[in-house]
Amino acid sequence: MNDVAFITGATSGFGRAAAHRFADAGWSLVLSGRRGDRLEALKAELSSKVDVHIAELDVRDDKAVQAAVDDLPEAFKRVRTLVNNAGLALAAKPAQKVDLKDWHTMIDTNVTGLVNVTHALLPTLIEVGGGATIINVGSIAGQWPYPGSHVYGASKSFVKQFSYNLRCDLLGTGVRVTDLAPGMAETEFTLVRTGGDQAASDKLYRGTEALTAEDIAEQMFYIATLPAHINFNRLEVMPTRQAWQAFAVDYDS
Repeated sequence: MNDVAFITGATSGFGRAAAHRFADAGWSLVLSGRRGDRLEALKAELSSKVDVHIAELDVRDDKAVQAAVDDLPEAFKRVRTLVNNAGLALAAKPAQKVDLKDWHTMIDTNVTGLVNVTHALLPTLIEVGGGATIINVGSIAGQWPYPGSHVYGASKSFVKQFSYNLRCDLLGTGVRVTDLAPGMAETEFTLVRTGGDQAASDKLYRGTEALTAEDIAEQMFYIATLPAHINFNRLEVMPTRQAWQAFAVDYDS
């Protein structure tokens, strides 16, 4: 029986690239996302290589998540790797100018959604034991503050600490947990964050070399296929052309 990877947010960006990377290696796939048409298209792309099960799913709905896990076909039940990728950033502007519903959407997706899927699959991952892996997609924003990060960065800080805490609780089960924290990556991320502003997205990436979705998918696959006795607690990945700057200081004019 093939290894099974369960990937949330599989319809774009890191999740879609991860689906292709694991499929190339022969893993069976459970792919979830909110956009059913994209899931169907992705399944059609990959089904010639591997077995694919899709679940049109909003990870914020705990009952729907549990039902999706409970209803997995027999060939997909023994999930060896969970990639908690579903997430988003909204409202890249100062906190005092952000609509509260955008904060709630980020919390519900990046925190509650991740918790829902993890909780539903923990019994399976523990049963699989040695080599089973949870990859939580965090962000450098969970470690390093920047203007406009407000709730997005805070939600990714939750991902980091939740990953560490899971490691403690899962000690002795063989289940590994990694917070994979990308830096600047050129995906649909900025389009979503800016409400579909293609010009803003183009401006952000113009003149530099950001990470690609495939770069991060390669790290996911590497983490999932490490020898069973190795765990990466946190893997922060940035483009060579991205680093930190000095503290901002407010001076009198």
